Amino acid sequence: MTPEIDEAFEAIEAKHGAGSIDRVRDMLDPAKQQRHPQQRAAKWIMPGLSRKPWHDPYEHPEIAPVVRAFEAGHADIKRELHEAWDRQAKAFSDYEHYLSSQSDWKALYLFRGGAQVTESESLVPTAYKILDEHVIQESKLCTLLESHFSTLLPGARVKPHCDLWNFSINLHLAVDVPEDCGIRVAGETRAWEEGKCLLFDYSFEHEAWNEGNRPRTCLLIDLWHPETTLAEREALTVLVTEIRELLGDV
Repeated sequence: MTPEIDEAFEAIEAKHGAGSIDRVRDMLDPAKQQRHPQQRAAKWIMPGLSRKPWHDPYEHPEIAPVVRAFEAGHADIKRELHEAWDRQAKAFSDYEHYLSSQSDWKALYLFRGGAQVTESESLVPTAYKILDEHVIQESKLCTLLESHFSTLLPGARVKPHCDLWNFSINLHLAVDVPEDCGIRVAGETRAWEEGKCLLFDYSFEHEAWNEGNRPRTCLLIDLWHPETTLAEREALTVLVTEIRELLGDV
């Protein structure tokens, strides 16, 4: 670690108490790494978090209100999405996944690069408002990552991969889903149900596909894993931000 990270960690422990970020420190120690075989390609696995690929969207008190808000707003979210796609399709860019991009996978960002994408507010106001009020203002968004509408064009497939870490968790609101679409996480295949949410740990290997006859769109929100503490979230934010500044990205 850098002196800056060491100093920040000491300040966090002085604020929250000794041992408050031990799991973050353990995450950085290869000798203390324990991971499920389906997490083998993830960069970091923080110990002590539930090692299960799929979560019930309503099982966590921190996340359940977010799920209810987005599901309640689904009809308006879907209508505004279609209007945005018809009116300003160029706002949907090729999705960039780490160092690669995919032209048959489009994204309209609501939050990216540590800030809200204000240009999207007029295009998808309902989703933007719910994200702001129920996620960002409540400090539930993992601001190291993003929120976006994810559109797979017909025939598109997202290859099996693990995301970077397990201390955030991925919420999908199924906005517009044709038949013959699916997602597989740690070998278990599920289907999106329009207007409903799925919640999964994307440090486990996962893939998705659209074999339907029209685009499949979900709204994706990167939330803090509900089993992480405030102290850990502060430490993880400092850690990843500093490493990104040093290396350009992680």
